[in-house]
Amino acid sequence: MQHAKRPAGRTERVVVLALDGAYPFELGIPSRILGAADGRYEVITCTADGRPVRTDADFTVTADHGPEALDSADTVVVPAVSPSLVTDEPAPEVTAALARVRPDARIVSICTGAFVLAAAGLLDGRRATTHWQLADRFRRMFPHIPLDPDVLFVADGRIITSAGAASGVDVCLHLVREDHGSELANKVARRCVVPPFRDGGQAQYIEQPVPEQGAASTAATRAWALDHLDEPLTLARLAAHARMSLRTFARRFHDEVGMSPGRWLTQQRIARARHLLEASDLPVDRIAGQVGFATGASLRQHLHASIGVSPQVYRRTFQSAR
Repeated sequence: MQHAKRPAGRTERVVVLALDGAYPFELGIPSRILGAADGRYEVITCTADGRPVRTDADFTVTADHGPEALDSADTVVVPAVSPSLVTDEPAPEVTAALARVRPDARIVSICTGAFVLAAAGLLDGRRATTHWQLADRFRRMFPHIPLDPDVLFVADGRIITSAGAASGVDVCLHLVREDHGSELANKVARRCVVPPFRDGGQAQYIEQPVPEQGAASTAATRAWALDHLDEPLTLARLAAHARMSLRTFARRFHDEVGMSPGRWLTQQRIARARHLLEASDLPVDRIAGQVGFATGASLRQHLHASIGVSPQVYRRTFQSAR
């Protein structure tokens, strides 16, 4: 289910909670990505007790704000910390800081930040993700929390967890896209020189045997498919374009993207349909044809399964935001 849209013209207050052992890269992602969104977000950083925090690098960070900043946060981001510091019982000051977050505020974690949320009880009854290398450890520590280690991020109500490192960029772009539409999210991505939407999930980054020397990639066929979404794209046609057998293509595609060709195509068609619903007044049936769904009913079914709303509700939401 997508997050409720913010009123047009309203500045979202995003508070980044810096903890001991923070990774500097992940700590700076929210300010860099959300700060490029035409003033739609005010991003500030705080610590759990108002004191400086040690990073995982060779320097300490001093934030301008203490835990009181969390009282007025619309969105709270908990970036990654060193895996050696995660426990199933967060420090008392961290628990107290998170208790200050309003019940209706959105909470986002990056990488091992999911361990902090889980230990604080914020992930009880919700799906989550974290870095694939730490999936087994997370399951041992929090067996009651359903974990999906194959995706870049999981949005479950007001709580969003993301995978490792650069997935923090993906989840921040997701926030912009959900709050203000894909047009602004794409603009932010261009300004920050990052892809607006990455195909597949983190399964494609999991350590695997090295492919045979000279193995062909499916990248060119994926790019070709994006230009032909309105056409029937069977597995046989995709494999023929890649000049591979069906079995080889399907296996190599999954190794590179982390999902089957059919699932990937559905995701791309939904993404294209969402953009057209936001940026045009085309009828739903016409949009369905342009993105490769056989009927408007098929588009409605897939969109509802993906984000829980109909095309009409989705379009009306973004038109209201504009």
